[in-house]
Amino acid sequence: QVQLVESGGGLVQAGGSLRLSCAASGRTFSTNGMGWFRQEPEKERDFVAAISGSGRTTLYADSVKGRFTISRDNAKNTVYLQMNSLKREDTAVYYCAAALSPWARMTESDFSSWGQGTQVTVSS
Repeated sequence: QVQLVESGGGLVQAGGSLRLSCAASGRTFSTNGMGWFRQEPEKERDFVAAISGSGRTTLYADSVKGRFTISRDNAKNTVYLQMNSLKREDTAVYYCAAALSPWARMTESDFSSWGQGTQVTVSS
């Protein structure tokens, strides 16, 4: 299994930006599609963005298209989520996840490893 550690969460005002990072262990990082999900209290975890192992394919939830950008640096075993124009409704715990396949996926069941989560709070 891949070990994942997220960082970069915090408190930001609406309209501001944050960049989340997810550092992965393992020598085969480039063979894993990666994703970001988020969860608000007492709600289900929702898909945010995903990227293929090569980085050539990305997927986004409609709610974040045009505001969030997922990227990866396979030399550093790290995936990023750049979040711009943040809104209060972006407040959630954000989770990084690694898929077993190299493809970009949107469904939780396609991901086998999860980070511990990082809190993002957007204030008005």
